[in-house]
Amino acid sequence: MTSPNKSSADEDTHAGAATFYGPRFQNNPEEVYRELRREHGTVAPVLLEGGVPAWCALGYREVHHVTSNPDLFGRDSRRWNGWNSVPHDWSLRPYVEPQPSVVFTEGEDHRKRGGALAEALADVDEFDLRSQVEQICDGLIDGFAGRGEADLIAEYTHQIPLLALLKIYGLPDEEAPTLVRDVALSAEEGDEAVRAHERVVARMLALAGEKRENPGRDVPSFLQAHPVGFTDEEIAADLFITMGAGYLTTSDWMGNTIRLMLTDERFAVTLAGGRRSVGQALNEVLWEDTPTQNFVGRWATQDTRLGGKRIRKGDLVVLGLAAANTDPQVRPDSYAGAAGNQAHLSFSHGEHGCPFPAQEIARIITTTGIEVLLDRLPDVALAVEPEDLVWRPSVWMRGLTALPVTFTWY
Repeated sequence: MTSPNKSSADEDTHAGAATFYGPRFQNNPEEVYRELRREHGTVAPVLLEGGVPAWCALGYREVHHVTSNPDLFGRDSRRWNGWNSVPHDWSLRPYVEPQPSVVFTEGEDHRKRGGALAEALADVDEFDLRSQVEQICDGLIDGFAGRGEADLIAEYTHQIPLLALLKIYGLPDEEAPTLVRDVALSAEEGDEAVRAHERVVARMLALAGEKRENPGRDVPSFLQAHPVGFTDEEIAADLFITMGAGYLTTSDWMGNTIRLMLTDERFAVTLAGGRRSVGQALNEVLWEDTPTQNFVGRWATQDTRLGGKRIRKGDLVVLGLAAANTDPQVRPDSYAGAAGNQAHLSFSHGEHGCPFPAQEIARIITTTGIEVLLDRLPDVALAVEPEDLVWRPSVWMRGLTALPVTFTWY
């Protein structure tokens, strides 16, 4: 992909900007964040894939300020002053281009539509969900338990959240392989991400039409019947965003937590029966290895200042959630305050943060998935050296490409 032409103003404000994509993030994103802090402070000029300029809020206070002030940092990307620098095939275009999803609405419209989506998710029966996830996990483990070895990413954590979401959406299980592939691709870099996004949205649009004709006890049917009056296009956009955010983040949350428990002696000592340690590990991962590293984004509604930097009206601000969680001004010692402390920004913050019902659904899925694994395979162990594990190449998501393990089949 060729770099777009940038104005002289962009070049001035982004002098010394860091390349915010590529292999460095895959291997050690925290090193990149530390370097940005040293050179630029809590807000850094960055170049996204394709050389597209943006600001990244790295500081905890700065991310909190941006997400707490939607009138100053809005979600409507139509105000972006950088659209002329965005290539047509930019992989992030599906996530910033204006669309009928609730995430791009603002003010009263967002509160009405966001409230309706939260109601739809809150209508999910948590007891039934936990039971369904247990069945999903047992079925997946049955598929590989006899071998004594498995890749817990491909064969377990990447399957569970989407299979659970298919039930919440009223979709058949046989659609899982295609959706797993396309939703994962849509969060990566490159041309195929755009095409994968288009395929998933098309399926969600078809689903919205199906539920209008044959409603059930599921999220799209709830939205169809809601008095807000959603169009099929709005429902499809919201279903895609919910699926993309819910599936990938929940999968990586589970995978990253299992990795922590298999590699850190603080958790390994209680691995065989460690019910208490599962919740602690899940919370620590949200602080130290959060599935959503960075989020695009917010757009300044007027000229302002953030972290000592001049932000122009229409500038794009990336939320550096992982960097904010490890901000040394807030948490000078690694791991300090993680136990029992849920003030992390992994679910973002403010009226555009992850709805609480969605957080609870993710927590049920991850907790159940790990507990069933430990019940069924109590001596599960990492099959490779920890340093040989490979992280998926994404600036936005933090997750492993594979998690090979061995165990004894009883």
